[in-house]
Amino acid sequence: MSKNDHMLAILWLLASGKKLTAKQLAEKLEVNVRSIYRYIDSLCLSGVPIIADSGHNGGYSLQGNFVKAPLTFDLEEQKALVHAATFAKEAGYPFNDALQRAIDKLALYSNPEQANLLDHHSGGLDVISRATSPDVQKRLAELELAVANERSVEIEYQKPQTDHAQKRTIDPYSIIYWNNKWYMVGYCKLREEIRSFRLERIVSITPTQTSFKRPRDFSAREFFLSRLLSETADKDKQAMLPVIIEGRQGALDDLCIHWYLGHFLHERTANHATFLLDEQSIHTYIPYYLLSYGRAIKVVQPQSLKQKLVEITSNLQRHYEN
Repeated sequence: MSKNDHMLAILWLLASGKKLTAKQLAEKLEVNVRSIYRYIDSLCLSGVPIIADSGHNGGYSLQGNFVKAPLTFDLEEQKALVHAATFAKEAGYPFNDALQRAIDKLALYSNPEQANLLDHHSGGLDVISRATSPDVQKRLAELELAVANERSVEIEYQKPQTDHAQKRTIDPYSIIYWNNKWYMVGYCKLREEIRSFRLERIVSITPTQTSFKRPRDFSAREFFLSRLLSETADKDKQAMLPVIIEGRQGALDDLCIHWYLGHFLHERTANHATFLLDEQSIHTYIPYYLLSYGRAIKVVQPQSLKQKLVEITSNLQRHYEN
């Protein structure tokens, strides 16, 4: 019998639920005890949950749910895993090697017909995303361990408007991928509040031996989105002004699914979209975004937004004329 045959035989023997010693397994398979030890080690390395108990009543056994719930995937599940891996790789997922090994196992344990069907379904999906630098991937791997182990980290963080990086101690709660960028959400001990940090601006990460406990009901996703929306809860207390935009249907469709504007969409018709926005956004962020649509859209109201657009374009004209 080959090594693989012996390993399979050990699995079948342990699947009976009985605890067997290395000597008993060796006698049943007619091999020496040292070979049994090697086969057990190989099975453990492949992910089989073998429990080894020492002592008078010791021996080898399988974890209870291993036989009852074997890890098998149908074609749809395999296809979903391959597609998910494609997205993860393009996002700069830090454990691509392990991910590829997992995908390779799908092909390894599929028959030729299944492998061909999987290749046929998965070969037509491509994802194009901004390339993630190796430095960011390295920091992602370091932060993932810190998040999982609930260990504080010391970072050097450099904002765009500063020349020098600032040292901070952070309790990392979660890692978030949004809009082709990676972020860490955690408690900043310098500011004494929860903050988000863009990984591209983290110059260095130093693990510490300090433990923390992540708040039980904290949602990094909700926190991050609330910050993106400039604290919507506070905006509810302000006067929300209607912003009416007319234009081509395709351009209006883009505006209505925008990550920010879509949140404040109030009404939509074939040629018009109405958003309810706070005055600060109307006169800061919004006009610069609308300019990218050129003549495909036109602001109907408020008048102050139209004046802001005129002001920006006039300044640009003077800038390039000079």
